[in-house]
Amino acid sequence: MAERVAVVGAGLAGCLLATLLARRGLTVDVYERRDDPRRAGAERGRSINLAISARGLDALGRVGLDERTLDDALPMRGRTLHSPTGALAYQSYSADGTRAINSISRAGLNHALLDCAEQTPGVRLHFGHRLGGVDADSGELTFDGASARADVVLGADGAYSAVRRSIQHGMDLHQDFLPHGYKELTIPARDGEFALDPGSLHIWPRGASMMIALPNTDRSFTCTLFWAKADFAALDTPERVLAEFRARYPDAVDLMPTLAADYLANPVGSLVTVRCEPWVRGRVALVGDAAHAIVPFFGQGANCAFEDCVELDRSLTAAGGDWPTALARYQEQRKPNADAIADMALANFVEMSEKVASPVFRGQTKLRHALERALGGRYVSRYELVSFTTIPYAEIDGRIRRQDRTVGAVAAGTLAAVGAGALLLRRRR
Repeated sequence: MAERVAVVGAGLAGCLLATLLARRGLTVDVYERRDDPRRAGAERGRSINLAISARGLDALGRVGLDERTLDDALPMRGRTLHSPTGALAYQSYSADGTRAINSISRAGLNHALLDCAEQTPGVRLHFGHRLGGVDADSGELTFDGASARADVVLGADGAYSAVRRSIQHGMDLHQDFLPHGYKELTIPARDGEFALDPGSLHIWPRGASMMIALPNTDRSFTCTLFWAKADFAALDTPERVLAEFRARYPDAVDLMPTLAADYLANPVGSLVTVRCEPWVRGRVALVGDAAHAIVPFFGQGANCAFEDCVELDRSLTAAGGDWPTALARYQEQRKPNADAIADMALANFVEMSEKVASPVFRGQTKLRHALERALGGRYVSRYELVSFTTIPYAEIDGRIRRQDRTVGAVAAGTLAAVGAGALLLRRRR
């Protein structure tokens, strides 16, 4: 078994992974390019909240943080749709209306995971260590003015991973950028209360673009615009910003007193899907966004990364602590699942920005929920399978197809029976 493990990246996945590995008796050094975020504060323009659902809670429960996470979160049991006229429509996420995804502070969760890692014997945190490179054969890491060595190096350093860059020669690597970008804004509390329903994820669907809003515990909402990048650049004065928002989001603009200033100050982020193979080279392996960054439209980025950590820990157990065997198994188990959720996340942008506003789509959603209630677990919607179960992502499409075939056969049989009954009745007459 490796004596010393280096985890590069002290974000959500890196901290969880370090804790899980140290609990196995390993020595784990965590290297982070930033200063300690518990003291330095969050980066401007980086999402201050995220959605945690069943997969993430399952992983956090393994280090005793699931209940604390829920205590600090706001449950969202559905989505509220805002039309261009300001009319509202509500869609429940689950058939019974009780299940929720949970809006939580990214910084708060990261701080809790940092504390958990720091308090775990065997973990050492090193801040202000920007990785220059890693040697996959020797496990040597180089930083600005320093170096270290590890038996195994695990890159959990995000979509633009320095670890991945060090081992990507000959790698099958695809980085697909959407033509859309994102920008974050704020709806503050009004008179000390939420300005919108805090039990919903709010969506302003506008076809090829949208705005969403997630609640925060300070009673504000974090809003995120998903627009074509050219549209962002076109609004370069406060007057243009306000005019555009009054046209696109008339019911929101008056809730955003610092809209123009925030819009002009906050950066535009990119939306990228990263697919690469292999994830493992020599002593080095990739975890989370470093291996498979996805777009945020299914709210599964952190949940998926947490599942990576659990699978790597599980693979070590299955391999009896043999790292080469464990890392090979980890990649084999997780790569198909990462590819599957990447595809579903891309498809969900179309659903959120366009389909949700359609009466046909709303009718289909109601029908799916009716089937779920009627069939008692034998029919489960894609959304519920992704958000409220830990069924592997790669198995969901197959299950949906089998369900649809079964429901189609039952419907056809029912129609045939009704038709036969009607024919017999006519003959009797």
